[in-house]
Amino acid sequence: MGFSVLKAPPTSLLFAGSTNDQQQNRFFSNLRFSQSIGGRLCNLSLIKPSSSTSIASNRKPIATITATQQIEKPIASSMSSVPEKLAFPIMVNGCTGKMGKAIIDAGVSAGLYVLPISFGSESEAGQIVEVGGKEVHVHGPSGRESVLASLFEENPDMIVIDFTVPAAVNANAELYSKVGVPFVMGTTGGDRELLYKTVEDSKVYAVISPQMGKQVVAFIAAMEIMAEQFPGAFSGYSLQVMESHQASKLDTSGTAKDVIKCFQKLGISYELDQIQQIRDPKQQVEMVGVPEEHLLGHAFHMYHLTSPDQTVSFEFQHNVCGRSIYAEGTIDAALFLAKKVRSKADKHIYNMIDVLREGNMR
Repeated sequence: MGFSVLKAPPTSLLFAGSTNDQQQNRFFSNLRFSQSIGGRLCNLSLIKPSSSTSIASNRKPIATITATQQIEKPIASSMSSVPEKLAFPIMVNGCTGKMGKAIIDAGVSAGLYVLPISFGSESEAGQIVEVGGKEVHVHGPSGRESVLASLFEENPDMIVIDFTVPAAVNANAELYSKVGVPFVMGTTGGDRELLYKTVEDSKVYAVISPQMGKQVVAFIAAMEIMAEQFPGAFSGYSLQVMESHQASKLDTSGTAKDVIKCFQKLGISYELDQIQQIRDPKQQVEMVGVPEEHLLGHAFHMYHLTSPDQTVSFEFQHNVCGRSIYAEGTIDAALFLAKKVRSKADKHIYNMIDVLREGNMR
């Protein structure tokens, strides 16, 4: 079956006094070495203040160690199978894209049945995609309603998963709502206000979330709780934000925007146009530390806070390589929605927070 290397995202909390130049460069000046933790090989990054750092005589330089663990595990067993009674068919629209293919692989690994039909663009119509040991036929825009209605009639317990393109968001949601098929949508963009109105008015089961990574969603939720309970806790602190994504991502990270909103509630003055976006592959490898094999699919975020007198700093970091975290979260969202349908729960729009609160995820 082969093996998949999973890199646990490095996380560090740093307390140090430093100058502005050193704050900006500390993240990039790493001394890496290997160590064994719990019997598994880890990469450790030692981050030290530069020689130009101004340090008061009564303080010593502080070094931060960040661990990144690589775990080898069989691809076939990377996600546990669901009980047979919970298995159901899924239709993955956007299956020609990398995210769609990752979701099909995740669905097959979880024991779900992937329907051999998918919706795509006009240029993709007629294609046959082989993924997860399945052949999926791609239909273009014409005749979608009759195809979907027929498929739903034959598979009344099916769930549609949408990872198409931003331009198709509203039309696809309108189609799913009209036919009445439950769906999970991770596609971003489109008219979001219209999207939610369309689905709410139709009273169809749906999970809609621009972020499907469960752990990332949990981190943002924790930040929101902190912001609500301790408003102004970081008043006066300065903030630096860096985010790195594959070069094809032209817009600013939505996750970074959500986290910044929390910092703003915590008393930090910061504008979104201050975010440092890294899209150049050379910088991503040499400065950010993105593995070359993940240049076409990664999400690295760093948030660095410094006190007004430069004596205290905090650093939050979450790095994602590949798409497995989003694919697994999407399948969990589909399982969550299938349970809601079977239990005849309220028909409304759920999100990944609802999925997390339900617990019992794989």
